[in-house]
Amino acid sequence: MIRIAVLLSGRGSNFAAIHEAIAARALDAEICAVVSNRDDAPGVSRARDWQYAAHVIDNRAFASRADHEAEVLRVLEAAKPDFIVLAGYMRLLSTRFVAAFPNRIINIHPSLLPSFPGVDAQKQAVEHGVKVSGCTVHFVDESLDAGPIIVQHAVEVRDDDTAESLSARILVEEHRAYVEALQILARGRYRFDGRRVIAS
Repeated sequence: MIRIAVLLSGRGSNFAAIHEAIAARALDAEICAVVSNRDDAPGVSRARDWQYAAHVIDNRAFASRADHEAEVLRVLEAAKPDFIVLAGYMRLLSTRFVAAFPNRIINIHPSLLPSFPGVDAQKQAVEHGVKVSGCTVHFVDESLDAGPIIVQHAVEVRDDDTAESLSARILVEEHRAYVEALQILARGRYRFDGRRVIAS
């Protein structure tokens, strides 16, 4: 069993998918902490309803990003997670933060990386005219949306798609892909080969 800490800033739909997979015994994990930088995040309410240890650490209450991250790290180190799961956490992590949990921070991005990193990936995909997009679960490193890839799910981009309609279909796959990636990590049967994550 792996211990997971979830970082979120909003609705927490990927967090909910992970919670449901654990409850259904489809994922051998436990959520040891939920941390949000927003006290109004719906994901925090969900965490409290489900009896998780929920922490609101509002970045606006700190003088600097370094001070805010130091408090987040303090909470995480006390929770002792095996992996940190970013579930819509709208804060860029510093090199110091990433170094505290090497190859242990996981993120999901709504495109087939390395295509369309950064914000508004679905809008970028529609405007670029690609025929296929999707989502990527990857380890977090010091570069934006560039860490080793664990799982990717493809989604067709339709001719009449908007950023919103594509986002909705990608989100369905995000919920599946995140659980699939965490199942790989929970089994512990994976290795790195350069940039490649090879599951066995």
